[in-house]
Amino acid sequence: MEGLGLLPRRAKDFASAGYWERFFRARGGRPFEWYRAWEELRAPLARYLRPPDPILVVGCGNSQLSEQLYDAGYQEIVNVDISEVVIKQMQERSAQLRPKMTYMVMDVLQMDFPDGSFQVVLDKGTLDALLTDDKETTLMKVERMFAEIGRVLQFGGRYLCVSLAQEHVLKVALEYFSREGWMVRIHHVCEAGSTEGEFALPVFIYVMTKIKQVPGSALCILEFCAETQKKPTRFKSIEHLIEAVKEKQQYFFLRSQLNKNPSAESISLDLCNQDTSQARYTLHVMHNPAMKGAHNNQFAIFIVPQGRETEWLFGTEEGRKQLIASAGFWRLVIVSLHRDQHYDDMAAIQAELSEKVMELAPASLSVQQQVPFLSVGGDIGIRTIQHRGTSPLSGEFVIEDVKGDEACYFRHLIFLSNRNVVQSEARLSSNTSHKGNKKHKKKKKTISKNIVEPTVAPGSLSIDKSYLCCAHHRAMVAGLSLLKNPEDLPEASIRVLVIGLGGGSLPLFIHDYFLQCSIDVVEIDPVMLEVATCWFDFLPEERLRVHIADGLAYVASLGAEASSLYDAIMFDVDSKDSALGMSCPPPAFVEKSFLQKVSALQKAEGVFILNLVCRDSVLRNAVLATLRETFPLLYVCKIEGEVNEILFCQQQTRHRLSPMELQEKAKILQKALRQSGQAWDSTLVLADTLATMKLV
Repeated sequence: MEGLGLLPRRAKDFASAGYWERFFRARGGRPFEWYRAWEELRAPLARYLRPPDPILVVGCGNSQLSEQLYDAGYQEIVNVDISEVVIKQMQERSAQLRPKMTYMVMDVLQMDFPDGSFQVVLDKGTLDALLTDDKETTLMKVERMFAEIGRVLQFGGRYLCVSLAQEHVLKVALEYFSREGWMVRIHHVCEAGSTEGEFALPVFIYVMTKIKQVPGSALCILEFCAETQKKPTRFKSIEHLIEAVKEKQQYFFLRSQLNKNPSAESISLDLCNQDTSQARYTLHVMHNPAMKGAHNNQFAIFIVPQGRETEWLFGTEEGRKQLIASAGFWRLVIVSLHRDQHYDDMAAIQAELSEKVMELAPASLSVQQQVPFLSVGGDIGIRTIQHRGTSPLSGEFVIEDVKGDEACYFRHLIFLSNRNVVQSEARLSSNTSHKGNKKHKKKKKTISKNIVEPTVAPGSLSIDKSYLCCAHHRAMVAGLSLLKNPEDLPEASIRVLVIGLGGGSLPLFIHDYFLQCSIDVVEIDPVMLEVATCWFDFLPEERLRVHIADGLAYVASLGAEASSLYDAIMFDVDSKDSALGMSCPPPAFVEKSFLQKVSALQKAEGVFILNLVCRDSVLRNAVLATLRETFPLLYVCKIEGEVNEILFCQQQTRHRLSPMELQEKAKILQKALRQSGQAWDSTLVLADTLATMKLV
C-alpha cells in the first residue's frame, strides 16, 4: 500500500511525537486517511453532530476529515496535533479556503482550553495509536487523555472516537467512561468502500456522552447501533457489549473471505444472543462447485432442527458437503440452533436471521430474487434438557431429549467441553414396538419448506434397550463373532471386560443378548455411573458389575493376580485432552507396555476390541504399528461417515479370516442372538457393520 515504508517498526512508536514529525515530513502534505473516508463516515457522524457545535479534533494529522466537515457546514472546528510539521501544513492548506478553521500544536494529554469549551471532541484513530499495549505507563497516558477530553467537554457533549475497536482498546474505553457515568454507545460504520491501507477490520465510532451523574445511581447506559439500525440495542454489561462488537468483527471477516474467495469450501461463524453473549446460531457457509453459474439456485439457508446439530449430515464437513449436494444450491448457509436458547418457530427464526444471512448472499444474486429457507420436515425440532450436572473429571454436562428422524426421540449425554459431540445416546420408545425406524445417520434427508412432522412428548417414553444408536457400538458387538463358535455365544459362559461406561448402552446390550455372559465394566468417573442408572436405565447386577477405578490401574492390578481371564476386552474410553490428535482412547491405553498387560488378560482365542478416534494420520499409523507388535492378528473396521475405526486384535494367527468369512460369522451370530427370545432391532445387521473390515 502507499506509505507502507512510513509505518513504524514498533507499535509503541505510534505514540511518539518524533515518529509523527518524520511521518508527515516524508508524506509531504498528501492526506493520509486512517480507517474510513468521508463518504462512509458522513452519515453516522451526522447523527451526532450539529452545524453550530464547537468541535475539537484531537490528533488531526493531515486527514481531510476536518476540511470535509467544514465544507459540509460544521465550521466551528479547532484541530490539535502533537506534530508541528503537520499543523503548519494544514494551516497553509486551509488558510484561504477555510478562514474560520483553527489548527494548533498541542498535546492531547495536557490541553490549554478552558473547561467546557466544546460540544464535541472528535478522534479518528488517535486513541488506537496511543493505546498500543497494556503497560501501566500507557494506560496512565490514556486516562490523562480521557480526563482532558472530559474536562473540555460541556455536559451533554460527546466524545466521538473512530476506532478499529480492538478488544484491549475497547475494554479500556468502556471501563473508563462507564465508571465516570457517561452514556456509552458503539456505532458500527457501514463497510461501503475501502480506505488507504485496506484494514482487515470493520470500523466503529465510540459515542461517549457526558451526562450529569444522578446521586445514588449506579446505572450505566451501554448501547450498540448497527450501521443500518435506527434504534440501538441496549446491553446489561460491558462484557456483553464487547461480545456484540466481536461478533460484528467476525462477521466482517467471514464476508471478507467470501468476497476474496467466493467459492471457499467452508467458512463458519457463531452469532450470539445479545442479552447473554452466548452462542445462539452457528453458521456454516458451504459451496457446491457443480452448481456454480446456476441462475435460479444460487443461494439458500438451511435450518438444522435443534438437537440434531451433532448428526453426521450436519455436524461434519463431509456430511455438510452431502447436504449441499442434495439441496442443489451453489451457496448454502447451514444454521445450527444452540441449547439454552429459546426459538418460537421457523417463522421467528427466519425473521431474526433474514437481514444477517442476506449479507452472505452471492454478489450476483438479484435483489428481487426470493431466497428459500430449508429444513428437514419443515420444523425447528424439539430439544428438552432433562438434567444438568457437573463431574470433577468431565466438567459440566447435560442430559437432553431430542427429536430425530420420523418423530423418533433420542436421549443424549453431552459434555459441554465438547458440546458438538454426543458422548452417549439411546433411543426412547413407547415400548409398543421394538422395530427399528431410524436408519444410519448418513441416510439421505428430505429437505422441506413447509411439512411439519407429528410430535410425541418425550416424557412418556422410556429407553429402548434393543437399539444401539452408535455405529461403533454395533461394530463392537459384531466383533464378538470372532470368538469361537458364534452360534453358541448367546448361551455360552463368556467373560467380557469393558473399559468406559458412558450411558452404559454397550455393556447393557451384551448383558441382555448374551444370556450367560459375565461383564466387568470399569469407569473412572462415579458421576457417569449415576448418569447411566438414572437416565439410561442401566442396572448393575451379578452378571453386570461396575468397578469405579482408573482403567489403567485396574488392568495392571488384575494382571498381577491372574492371566487369561477374558474372552473379550473392549476399550471405549475418551481422552479429555483436546489438544491431542487422538480423542479416543487416551494415549496411555495404546502404549506397548500397557497393551502387553491387556494381552495377558485375554484368553488365547479371545478378541481385544478398541474404538479408535484419531485425526492425526502419523499418530494413527504409530498406534497400529504398536498393536501389531503385541497382537499378530489385527483387523480394522472403518465406521462409514465417521472418524471412528474399530480395531479387532487377536493373538492366534491361525484364525485369520477373509472379509467374506468374517461377515458370514457375523450372520451366524445374529441368527443365534435373534433366537434368544429377546426383541431385535431390525436395523441392526451385524454383517453390514463389518462391511469395511480388513486385515492390516
